[in-house]
Amino acid sequence: MSQNGFPLDRRNVLVGLALLPLADAAGAQGLGSGLTGVLGMASDSALDKLAVPGAFYADPAVRIMLPLLGGGGGLLGQVLSKGSKLGLTDGLTRKLNDAAGLAAKEAKPVFRTAIDRLTLSDVPGIATQNDGASQYLRSSAGDELTARLRPLIDSALGRTGAFTSLNKLSGRSGISALSGMTRDKLGASVTDQALNGIFRYIGAEEGKLRANPLKPAESLLKGILGN
Repeated sequence: MSQNGFPLDRRNVLVGLALLPLADAAGAQGLGSGLTGVLGMASDSALDKLAVPGAFYADPAVRIMLPLLGGGGGLLGQVLSKGSKLGLTDGLTRKLNDAAGLAAKEAKPVFRTAIDRLTLSDVPGIATQNDGASQYLRSSAGDELTARLRPLIDSALGRTGAFTSLNKLSGRSGISALSGMTRDKLGASVTDQALNGIFRYIGAEEGKLRANPLKPAESLLKGILGN
């Protein structure tokens, strides 16, 4: 077993492939198909995990935070922290994370469509990185995914009561107006943060699928690579 988690023999095949020109277009197409298959499974698994109630909030690495001008450690952060203790924020942060989870639950078709549209370039380079396909998806389809995820986030923010809490926060304290928090900015911020979290999980799932020979990813890449 190599240090990066690949079985040594398979890693050698992948590295060798990266050093050889892909003269066989059919071989490149087959490898690309295998990688998109792995990516599809990784995205499904990541979204399933993040769709579990409380998953976003429970993981500090992907937890959705209130968008604040001046940063969480500045004056506005101190004001909102005090407001939370006084009950002014009405559990708004929790509702943002709940909304991200609801959106993740509905986002599988969005990610699958983007994955199906991928035309992989630099296939050998992508194949040799544990999260190479995930990175490529983000760089090539990130704007599309942001645009398609945003309506899901906005709908979920309404269902969890996050927008209602924001209105209460503004009416009772003026804090949201002071911080520049609007429904549009809140939706945009939650979408960006949720997408960051989703891609973090997709990359991790892709790495697990590649490294575990018992997973279906092995058969997807194994036949193509001849190993």
